[in-house]
Amino acid sequence: MVRRRRGERPLPGHGAKPRRLGHALLAVLVAACAGCGGGLPRDPEGTLDRVRGGELRVGVSADPPWTEVAAPGATEPAVTGIEPTLVADFARSLDAEVVWTVGGEESLVGDLADGRLDLVVGGLTEASPWAEQVALTRPYVTVPDEVGDAEPHVMAARMGENAFLVELETFLLAHDVPEVGS
Repeated sequence: MVRRRRGERPLPGHGAKPRRLGHALLAVLVAACAGCGGGLPRDPEGTLDRVRGGELRVGVSADPPWTEVAAPGATEPAVTGIEPTLVADFARSLDAEVVWTVGGEESLVGDLADGRLDLVVGGLTEASPWAEQVALTRPYVTVPDEVGDAEPHVMAARMGENAFLVELETFLLAHDVPEVGS
């Protein structure tokens, strides 16, 4: 056995085995993790997998021209506007049917956070007060507000459902949004 003083390095071949073992373990961990990378980003609740070929559950609050909802009392809510058109195209890209839920932002955000909805639209902007409870997309269009300041528009998805969010953002970035008022 070779005794060393604190801070001395071992001579080659003398006491270097723990370091080699550490390097070997690190190599095994890196190799194991390399096989895990294909599944990122992930949806802990499986939103994207559930929506593909199924239903896209969307909450909508009226905010013309972004979202327009038929008058109350209609047997089935007719939802139109810039965002519902984008949502319908997104659903088609996933071979999904849109199921609309009409309501106020507060109740829709609660449903989204609880997993009863997959997406909420309604003229939301980057300055949304709901940013702490939901995942906002990156702005997909920026338009001037009433006083001419830039107003970036977003949609809201469930927090943590990153594969779904990336799929939605990729879709939105690839599509032109019609000009407001056109």
